[in-house]
Amino acid sequence: MTALLAAALGDIAGARGVTEIAKSSGLTREAPYKSLRPDAQPRFDTVAKVFRGLGVRPRAEAG
Repeated sequence: MTALLAAALGDIAGARGVTEIAKSSGLTREAPYKSLRPDAQPRFDTVAKVFRGLGVRPRAEAG
């Protein structure tokens, strides 16, 4: 599941501009590329920063 989420975020960040996402999230330019490739196992704090940089607020609900 983590790899799928990382790959999806990588696609979204790529479409919006990884460099811009990195700047707005406080990450180095290389961090999103490394953390969001399909085979990556990103840390939660990195994923949270990318969400913040994208302006996305993830939400979980009990089903």
